[in-house]
Amino acid sequence: MMGAAGKVNTWWDWFTNMDMWSEVVISGLKIIIIFLLTRLFVNIIYRIIDRSLREQEKSRLQMNPRRLVTVGELLKNITSVTSNFILIMLVLGELGFQLAPLLASAGVLGLAIGFGAQSLVKDVITGFFIILEDQFAVGDVIQTGTLKGTVEMIGLRSTRLVSWTGEVHIIPNGLITNVTNYSVGTALAVVDLTFSNSRRLEETVQLLESAMQRFKQEEQASISQVPHVLGIQSLSAAEYAVRIAVHCPPAVRADVERQIQTYAKEALETAESGEQRGLG
Repeated sequence: MMGAAGKVNTWWDWFTNMDMWSEVVISGLKIIIIFLLTRLFVNIIYRIIDRSLREQEKSRLQMNPRRLVTVGELLKNITSVTSNFILIMLVLGELGFQLAPLLASAGVLGLAIGFGAQSLVKDVITGFFIILEDQFAVGDVIQTGTLKGTVEMIGLRSTRLVSWTGEVHIIPNGLITNVTNYSVGTALAVVDLTFSNSRRLEETVQLLESAMQRFKQEEQASISQVPHVLGIQSLSAAEYAVRIAVHCPPAVRADVERQIQTYAKEALETAESGEQRGLG
């Protein structure tokens, strides 16, 4: 019975220990203040990031809006992770944990991870700068090394390309050392068509100009201007070549060149069939 009474007295002394409860209340208030200050800091940083991105949208150096969103979310994630880590460390310190051994363990673990994941860190850093510098965007046709295709996805760790034959290439960002972007600015589609010297040059030029006019009218999505029939590009004893050129988006240059040849061929076939009917 005395043992039970002693336990009751011990619990009562603990429950009525004002010094202990005052420390608990003070620690609880500190934890609440730390939490509120951390949330306030995170919200302030978020607003600074959003304001900076809005100013970037209005600046002369325009970035892809999707890139701005990606960079903004990345910076917010970094801010959130860092702030929450500091918050946890401070809360553990208020709860009586020794932070020095924990930080030392975290440092050793981080060093081990750094040595074991150097390529991953390199991929992430390269991916961040690809997004930040707007080197290429989803939908662009690019070539890196021997791989060429349309960008389907850009991530912090890897980039996914789809070639024109359908192969999907997953490229770690750390291996992207140089990039040729075929979707920036304009390209020049150039086609040289050869004709026999028996065909008059003036008739050939008129025929091609008419075909290019029809091409422009029917394929306005591909080109913004009528292809120019520049004239003779080369001449030999048996034939001559006439060059046709037009500015177009780099990604569709090959398609535009094929369409120029198609319209020119159709015009020639129509002209030849008309000549045969006239002879008949």
